[in-house]
Amino acid sequence: MSFETIPLPKDIVRPPETVLVNITPQETRVALLEENDICELHIERNSGYGLVGNIYLGVVRRVLPGMQSAFIDIGLERAAFLHIMDLLEQRQNPAADQRIEQMLFEGQTILVQVIKDPINSKGARLSTQISLAGRFLVHLPQDEHIGVSQRIDNENERNSLRERLDRLLPADSCHGYIIRTSAETASDAELQADIDYLTKVWSDIRSKAKTSPPESLLYRDLPLSLRVLRDMFNDNTRAIYVDSRSNYDCMADFCRQYVQGATSKLQLFTGERPLFETYGVEAEINRSLQPRVNLNFGSYLIIEATEAMTTIDVNTGGFVGARNFDETVFKTNLEACHAIARELRLRNLGGIIIIDFIDMNQPEHREAVLQELAKALSFDRTRVTLNGFTSLGLVELTRKRTRENLNHVLCEACPVCQGRGHLKTAQTVCYEIQREIVRESRRFDMKEFRIIASSEVIDLFLDEESQSLAMLIDFIGKPISLSVEGSYSQEQYDIVLI
Repeated sequence: MSFETIPLPKDIVRPPETVLVNITPQETRVALLEENDICELHIERNSGYGLVGNIYLGVVRRVLPGMQSAFIDIGLERAAFLHIMDLLEQRQNPAADQRIEQMLFEGQTILVQVIKDPINSKGARLSTQISLAGRFLVHLPQDEHIGVSQRIDNENERNSLRERLDRLLPADSCHGYIIRTSAETASDAELQADIDYLTKVWSDIRSKAKTSPPESLLYRDLPLSLRVLRDMFNDNTRAIYVDSRSNYDCMADFCRQYVQGATSKLQLFTGERPLFETYGVEAEINRSLQPRVNLNFGSYLIIEATEAMTTIDVNTGGFVGARNFDETVFKTNLEACHAIARELRLRNLGGIIIIDFIDMNQPEHREAVLQELAKALSFDRTRVTLNGFTSLGLVELTRKRTRENLNHVLCEACPVCQGRGHLKTAQTVCYEIQREIVRESRRFDMKEFRIIASSEVIDLFLDEESQSLAMLIDFIGKPISLSVEGSYSQEQYDIVLI
């Protein structure tokens, strides 16, 4: 089935933003608040820095002609993945009929950059087209093209920025750049400083590549606390609060050198209560780990994320406040649009996302909900593609995956249920044990059987299932003793042959 792609509005007015930077020796957490609602959460831990932006000297381990891809060893636990579409030669000549086996060979050393962090069982995704992000520019050292951010849609402004950059670049420059949205208000001196900084970084990378052994890290992106200033600060930023004196000093120094406009917005937080508690972020983090999201007047969402896709179900709950049922459904769906867009950003959900809005009978209601969802999604910094309603009344959208979602960062699968989300009942386990004892009694001639299990299972044998246990003892002609093991989960048990 073909889908109609819904364009997201570009001329939106962003609400004022507040950035909270919470730093401890073990991790850095950054929360972005629009008005007073948390919309994004970024976490970087000392034990596992994000890899996006890192540049490595990799080694080709396997070339897969059938998939037109290769596995590259960059010194991580899992080999990274490189597709032919992410090779520089293919990107520069997309119409050319090229084969990856003709471009790479096993054992070859190759300069690569991480464009997606490892997610679940998948390794990092790589590109051979290097890009280095600055405050106002993105440097493309292997290219000669000068591009402008798509968020700058005024053609006169785009041409003016290109001309300014052309004047600043040396006459013999053969490097490419992408002009970021923050460059609209940058002075020539600030742009020149960005050019000089990025040129030096690329020169250092090339020098290291000549002397470093394979699988070496050649360049690591800025830590999260400084990326906040480089990537998140804009004209809508009301304040940036930092709760660490030493990191505040470091960020202030970075502001003076590269982001002068943020100097007056950067503030050291000295409140009596912790920063995230003061702004209610801790409670929001805990809420974002739950599948249910409560809306106003009793309606709610159910969000279920799997490896393949994320499903979002909209429910009216107890909301009956409108004059008729159609109006109730319509208002619930409209409210859900903004909640869904916010939850996608907060939980960092990516890939295929299916939304099951409450069925609407009126076509104008469906169109209004779709446009409201497009408006809500337009605030997202991550690329989102929205499609219309399918014949089943579902809305499909895709959101670019660049890092693990919040649940994967903060949680792990339950060791008891192994992530299933449910356990076998004690009665089910009782009957499994009895069947296994019958099987073992036919194989071995033992004097006695001993059941070692959780207290829930043993209690059931002593109470409701005591008669079935007595019948089993008579059937096999052997005594059966019971023993409680407090460390066992409800599904765990052992049958000891004595």
